[in-house]
Amino acid sequence: MSLRSNIFYKRLMCLPVGIAVSSALFLSACNDSNIPADTGSVEAATDLSVFEGCYTVSHDEPAQIKISQQDGSWVMQMKEPASAKRVWDDAEPLEVIENSEIPQFFSIDPDNVDAVIGRPDRVLVLAHVKPAYANIDPLLDSEYLSYIYRGANTIYRVECDDVNTDILANPHANIVIDNVNESL
Repeated sequence: MSLRSNIFYKRLMCLPVGIAVSSALFLSACNDSNIPADTGSVEAATDLSVFEGCYTVSHDEPAQIKISQQDGSWVMQMKEPASAKRVWDDAEPLEVIENSEIPQFFSIDPDNVDAVIGRPDRVLVLAHVKPAYANIDPLLDSEYLSYIYRGANTIYRVECDDVNTDILANPHANIVIDNVNESL
């Protein structure tokens, strides 16, 4: 190998080494050491506004539960019977429920739930399922789950109304069962 090609070869080898070193310096210059490293994620505040509104157990029934924000706190109200002379009962306080408590009320992976709210006595607990999960789970036909005194089911968000309904009435009171085989 000639002296000239040996010098050229050494200079050529310095080029990739120089590029690698300058790239490393350039990339490390982009790292702002004044920004503290993530030492644990601080959980963002749960958006409870997904619960604001009225709910029922069937699409074709009037609203039975009303969730709203009053004086900075979340509350629930139940529809009163017509004899009460008012539509909604007194507001009961609600509180945020931690995702770690979800298995006590619902058989759903807590990662698929984005908000849970309930009464302090846990007689009523509502969960909002992430919309993407609600769309793929064939057992869910709503984004809302309710746990009401030892039973869990989907519930439906409906328009709020201020119409009294007799929710205590016997729905079977006016049913007449005729004998279909009168000729026998």
